[in-house]
Amino acid sequence: MMDARAIIAGLRRGDVPDASALRWFARGLADGAVSDAQAGAFAMAVCLRGLGDAGRVALTQAMRDSGEVLRWDLGAPVLDKHSTGGVGDCVSLVLAPALAACGVYVPMISGRGLGHTGGTLDKLESIPGFACDLDTARFRAVVAEAGCAIVAASPRIAPADRRLYAVRDVTGTVESLDLITASILSKKLAAGLDGLVLDVKVGAGAFMKTEEDARALARALVGTAQAAGCPTTALITDMDQPLAPALGNALEVDAAMAVLAGGGSARLTELSAALGGALLASAGEAESAEAGAARIAEALASGAAAERFGRMVAGQGGPRAFVEDWRRFLPEAPVIREVAAERDGTVAAIDGEALGLAVVRLGGGRQVESDRVNPAVGLSDLVRLGTSVRRGQPLARIHAAREHEADAAAAAVRAAVRLGESPRVGPLVRDRVVSG
Repeated sequence: MMDARAIIAGLRRGDVPDASALRWFARGLADGAVSDAQAGAFAMAVCLRGLGDAGRVALTQAMRDSGEVLRWDLGAPVLDKHSTGGVGDCVSLVLAPALAACGVYVPMISGRGLGHTGGTLDKLESIPGFACDLDTARFRAVVAEAGCAIVAASPRIAPADRRLYAVRDVTGTVESLDLITASILSKKLAAGLDGLVLDVKVGAGAFMKTEEDARALARALVGTAQAAGCPTTALITDMDQPLAPALGNALEVDAAMAVLAGGGSARLTELSAALGGALLASAGEAESAEAGAARIAEALASGAAAERFGRMVAGQGGPRAFVEDWRRFLPEAPVIREVAAERDGTVAAIDGEALGLAVVRLGGGRQVESDRVNPAVGLSDLVRLGTSVRRGQPLARIHAAREHEADAAAAAVRAAVRLGESPRVGPLVRDRVVSG
């Protein structure tokens, strides 16, 4: 007979629960047999003592199996990606339809904004009528017809994680390598994937500020996913500046659409191709990551990816003509103004986290869970690292609901964009971690 108290006490002593105990605990999280107090004590014990590699895998699988695990029979690989969070990062909106245009299927279960980072679901909901909460039958239908769908996790997907994450958020136990890994992968693996690529961000705008921390997370994620039966590759990517020069929900949809239309941000295009190429190669759909990246680039340049995005939008309740004239459908903020540089100089550093928080304060994210997101607000036309500017030239354009909020955002932009000597701008993809 299992007992939550015995499992917690063992963890406190440094004993790692076996797989059966972790399965029992995950089921208890899902069905209420484990109390909030016990869930919090478990999370704290894991933070302090750790689970080790085998325990991390067992917890991930137990949380995956605490609810529905999807199965697909589509005649082609079912693939997905996950980002650990950054600013100006709208890769999912570009990559899902690009992969679909390459002949694979992408049932992407995504999330909302967290802290200073934007959420894919919040971005998509700036499209009129777009529904992220689909039942399983509709989710399957959109994936089969469009090749991709981007949805919120249903209550039946990894319910143990839904419960444990809420407890971790209020008990100061979010920052645990074991719990982060199990949380991310339990939901992704419940989607029934044949392959996964991870975008592990590092730098000023990321949760992981150092390459050492980013590599540790990447190795934990890749090793755990591989042990759970899902071939996985991680790219460690630069977040010392926002990925796209736009932050905010509708503004990031616009940035993604510009790439899908064959132009737009070169960095966003490059990273989408790199992630997609690695994923296609790991799934056996391309001879190499470079060959896969070329296929993604062709899908973007030819308009095939945009066509898939349009199918997805229509299938999830959005306008059928969205791709043809997307700016007509996206909301605009009533106050739009430029932030001018106060002196001559070169953009030496950008505090992406500060910019992300500025967008949250504009209303583009949630400061408390009950906040409503304003999809129109944010920043656009942000300068890039290494750019030379003269006094009076714009650093960014603010999109705000009210004049005083624009004033506060302007001050935040000037504080976050530091002028000085020319910086060293490193590669967008800093490293790769592959399952072996």
